[in-house]
Amino acid sequence: MSDEFVVRPGGPLRGTLRVPGDKSISHRALICNALAPGEAQIYGLLDSADCRSTMTCLRQWGVEFDESDDRILVRSPGQDEFRPADGVLDCGNSGTSIRLLSGVAAGLPFRSGFDGDHSLRSRPMRRVLDPLEQMGVRVDSAATAPFWVDGGTESLRGFDGELPVASAQVKSCIVFAALRAGEPSRIVEPGPSRDHTERMLAAMGAQIEADSATIRIHPGAPLRPRDVEVPGDISAAAYWMIAAAMIPGSELNLPNVGVNPRRTGVIDALRQMGARIELGNLREASGEPVADLVVRGGPLHGVLLDDEMIVRAVDELPTLAVAAALAQGVTEIRDAAELRVKESDRIAATASMLRAMGVEVEERPDGMRVVGGQLQGATVDSHGDHRIAMSAAVAALASESESGPTTIRRADAVEISYPGFWRDLDRLRHVAV
Repeated sequence: MSDEFVVRPGGPLRGTLRVPGDKSISHRALICNALAPGEAQIYGLLDSADCRSTMTCLRQWGVEFDESDDRILVRSPGQDEFRPADGVLDCGNSGTSIRLLSGVAAGLPFRSGFDGDHSLRSRPMRRVLDPLEQMGVRVDSAATAPFWVDGGTESLRGFDGELPVASAQVKSCIVFAALRAGEPSRIVEPGPSRDHTERMLAAMGAQIEADSATIRIHPGAPLRPRDVEVPGDISAAAYWMIAAAMIPGSELNLPNVGVNPRRTGVIDALRQMGARIELGNLREASGEPVADLVVRGGPLHGVLLDDEMIVRAVDELPTLAVAAALAQGVTEIRDAAELRVKESDRIAATASMLRAMGVEVEERPDGMRVVGGQLQGATVDSHGDHRIAMSAAVAALASESESGPTTIRRADAVEISYPGFWRDLDRLRHVAV
């Protein structure tokens, strides 16, 4: 596709949209089942560049994947039979791939090299490599990729301590390493990060105990392959939820969306802003809570977003800032310095986008202050960041009709997590008309 996409202001969003599979759960379904000898079916896996990176790396270790229209069959020899990769493991743009797989590599009896694209090379890696070194793993690295992990179980110790940041990627890296350690591990989280790894591994037979802040892992339990039904991605649903909530007269149905309480910060934040969101048909799929969402448009008001809400809505904060741009009053986002080290500096990128569209924004080291008003059509840059590109599209839909269209540069960044985003946007606009 072209690296530019033009979005015109839209009317109310109406209809039903099935969002793609959850990216976080898709990565973990691939990795966890690769660790267990045997076969497992994954239904609804997100077909995106990031998940393809995970599959490519696992293939280099000897895992096979058979693909059909609606499922992927994972066929693995098990972690004990992984073979050294022929070259460096290229994780592309995927921070999830490189951080989680480095934890797997810690328990393998050979050297594994990791690298990625220009963006991934700029992202901090010591947050996972330092804990691995504490566990006795030899690491050859500076602060970023590329790096090398010399794994093995003979010298792999358990982990005991608090994580430096509330991050599911950091936690999952340590959990994967801890499964192969010679002694139990205790991981203390400073905040409630997403818990998909613990849920999935426990269902596969791992001895994991978790409460609100502490995870205990007892290594040695054999893992069994497990079929997984991946729910719709709440981060993908968030773009449409926020667009519908912002545009009066909208009524949008989003069925089969994952509503893990560690991920529903975006729903809680929107409700605080006055959005009308209903969760129906609550159920479980492969150990994850799932619901059908209905969102209706109406007036929003400014709020304070900080503390644990930030951890539970970190991926959705750029789009929540777009909602703040149309909310009555002022919205403040605090405690979100982690946004500085994502695929882009998402604080700077979001503030730049909103300013270009006529919004008053004060950028801060750990967040921003957004004064609600109106959005105007403009030319904006995604900075190569999928979440900025999609947030800009939401802003364009809700912009003043007289201000004209918005041109989004480097719009092809959406391939990282939501390849069908532009198609779904066009379909929703068609239904709305």
